[in-house]
Amino acid sequence: MADTSDKPKLETPRSYEAIVNHITEYYPSFPPSSQQIARFITQNPNVVALESINAVASKCGVHASSLVRFAQNIGYSGFKELQGFFQTRLATAAPGFRERIRALEGELSRNAEHSSRGHLRDLVVRDTAALQTLLETVAESSLAGAAKLLAEAETIYIAGQLRSEPIALLFRYLLTMLRRRVVLLDPSGGLAQEMATTMTGRDVLIAVAFRHYAKEVAVIAEQAAAIGTPQIVITDSQLSPLAKDAQILFLIPEEEYSFSRSLAAPMCLVQCIAVATAARLQPDPGAAPRIPTVTEMALRRTGKQSTAARRGSARQTL
Repeated sequence: MADTSDKPKLETPRSYEAIVNHITEYYPSFPPSSQQIARFITQNPNVVALESINAVASKCGVHASSLVRFAQNIGYSGFKELQGFFQTRLATAAPGFRERIRALEGELSRNAEHSSRGHLRDLVVRDTAALQTLLETVAESSLAGAAKLLAEAETIYIAGQLRSEPIALLFRYLLTMLRRRVVLLDPSGGLAQEMATTMTGRDVLIAVAFRHYAKEVAVIAEQAAAIGTPQIVITDSQLSPLAKDAQILFLIPEEEYSFSRSLAAPMCLVQCIAVATAARLQPDPGAAPRIPTVTEMALRRTGKQSTAARRGSARQTL
């Protein structure tokens, strides 16, 4: 981290929330090694709270001395003092991701199979834990705010590439079935950024990206901020380049980065946002919100066409 001896001493954060806010504010000025540590500790607070400095350093991919220097550079005597705030958070919070995995693994260990089904079991365990975390961390105000933006927007633009593309496609499908005007900022043809320049303040951008963040999605989010287009962002960290300009921010942290990164939690979130939007658009407030299927929409169109044809025949008869 850069030498700050000639600068005014910054106030040391005295709570977990203050630590995260401090890291978020100064993250762009951190050197790469400190950014790596910052990303890890903000996305894995339970690991930081529960495990030894050597274990945390190993999972973070740095030497233990780097964690000590990182803690000292933000005002603490060492990693142990910084860790104390993470432990306080954990003592007052609901069971975390790692604890859920351990509990679920214990329940399923009697049926563990040493075969390809073992991979399925591991994925199911992690997805279950991720979905439980999602249920506890997503705020009602965020869901209501997203539904309001989507229900009132003139046009909804959606940007999601790489492994976020399936999330963007599901969003497009569900919102289209709600009869919203939707533009998918697809990278094919190389026109995504040019299409994004048509956004206005009356529209909404849905931006989805996880590490390693798709550069084009980050650029589109910056364009939206410059234009004044409200943004609904789904990402994995407050340190994400998409987070800083989001009107509505949904965080789905990932404990580790592997080939088989799960989409269960973000897909579930997308469905929830769509249902919340359907409820806001529902003519009858007492009716249960639902999204029509493609078959139902086709039947409605057929019915309207048949009615129009009958009316045309009646006029001709008259």
